[in-house]
Amino acid sequence: MTKSISMVLAGAASFGILSSFVKLAYQEGYNPAEIAFSQAVVGALLLSALACFTQPAQKSLLTRKNSLYLLGTGAAIGLSTYLYYQSVQSISASLAIVLLMQFTWIGLLLEWAFFQKRPSRMELLITLFILTGTVLAGKLLEPKQASFSWVGVFFVLVASVTYAIYIVANSRVGKAVPYLTKSALTMIGSALAILAVNAPTLAFENHVGSGLIKWALFLALFGTVIPPVLFAKGIPRVGAGLSGILMTAELPVALLTAHFLLNESLDGIQLVGIVIMLGSLVAMNVYKGRNE
Repeated sequence: MTKSISMVLAGAASFGILSSFVKLAYQEGYNPAEIAFSQAVVGALLLSALACFTQPAQKSLLTRKNSLYLLGTGAAIGLSTYLYYQSVQSISASLAIVLLMQFTWIGLLLEWAFFQKRPSRMELLITLFILTGTVLAGKLLEPKQASFSWVGVFFVLVASVTYAIYIVANSRVGKAVPYLTKSALTMIGSALAILAVNAPTLAFENHVGSGLIKWALFLALFGTVIPPVLFAKGIPRVGAGLSGILMTAELPVALLTAHFLLNESLDGIQLVGIVIMLGSLVAMNVYKGRNE
């Protein structure tokens, strides 16, 4: 059990470090479209290779209908990744991850709108605490801070919506498909969506070379390959409820990485907000786990 818990925590931590390293890639002259697209392409290639070598006998479970659904699901996470990376060009990595976490309650609204699954009073109360923690952790009462930009906030909030769409769709689509095959198709859809939105930029303003490949490989490993593999191995043994709690580790890891790697501020009020958010996210997962 300890090994499985460590796998889930490591997967969450892998996600948490991404935004800070993306900001470092920007310092070398790369743009969000290049980084997001190259990450998706490399991730799709690596996952496809793993799927071919380790799950060849299970391909029959993949139907045309499942393939199309998974490509669509991948388009959602691809747009989310691109918009999230776009946001960290103009706001701090700390603020970006705090705002991205709004996908937790946005997902509740999506399930209510499309599947008539109305949020309970407890879920609404927890959402209120998440929003309170967000205001404190993101220092939203200080909009004149140097790292604040309404454009960046807009991008990351839209990213949180598309991320919520991805999570809701991913939980309902392709359940019988082997996880590596499912992840590979999702990343192909992700790459296609990013390409469709950024075709002119990728065609005429690209900086393809060893430097971009370095970042693409790093971000693909820690953003699209390692987490799915660790989650696929660890979550079935740990259970969905505890796994949901463990995956909230992404938030403090992202904030600490931004603090130590990028020297982003982390004061007492932010720490209080982070604690409130973490407690709320844990409470949400515990509540869902008991109900399910």
